Order: sequence, then C-alpha cells, then structure tokens
Amino acid sequence: MAYKRLMAAKKRTVGSKETLKAIEKGRAKVVYVAQGADRHVIEPIIQASTAKGIPVIEVDSMLALGKACHIEVGCASAAVVEE
Repeated sequence: MAYKRLMAAKKRTVGSKETLKAIEKGRAKVVYVAQGADRHVIEPIIQASTAKGIPVIEVDSMLALGKACHIEVGCASAAVVEE
C-alpha cells in the first residue's frame, strides 16, 4: 500500500504550503502528491523534491491522501517528516 509509510509516520505535513516548507528546510523524507490535484499546486512541490533528491510518490486521489493523513477532507500533498 502506497500510504503505509505516511500513515505510520510520527510526524507528517499535510497540505501544499506545509509540504513545500518541509522540502525547502530539508526535513521531508518522502513526498506524496495526488494525481487529481491542480498541476499549478503540486508542480512546485515535485520540482523542489526532485531538486533535493526527495522521492515523490503519486497517489490516486486527494480524498485517499487526506484519509491517510487522518483528516476528513482531501489534500493535494503530504510528506513524511519523521518516521
């Protein structure tokens, strides 16, 4: 399951702004982006992750990503900060 690492994480970011900050600060271990999200929202996250050598996992839906982050709504991106 693609979400297993995210669900088990001690600390994670939820949402594009938090995820981008974690990437820029070098705290993100792995980044998840939802395929259904607007490209202008997730593209900077993908580019920043690639530049820093952080793995990016594309998942099927925003709703499933939100549930994996233990929230009731969908989210475009998330990251594992501490395992």
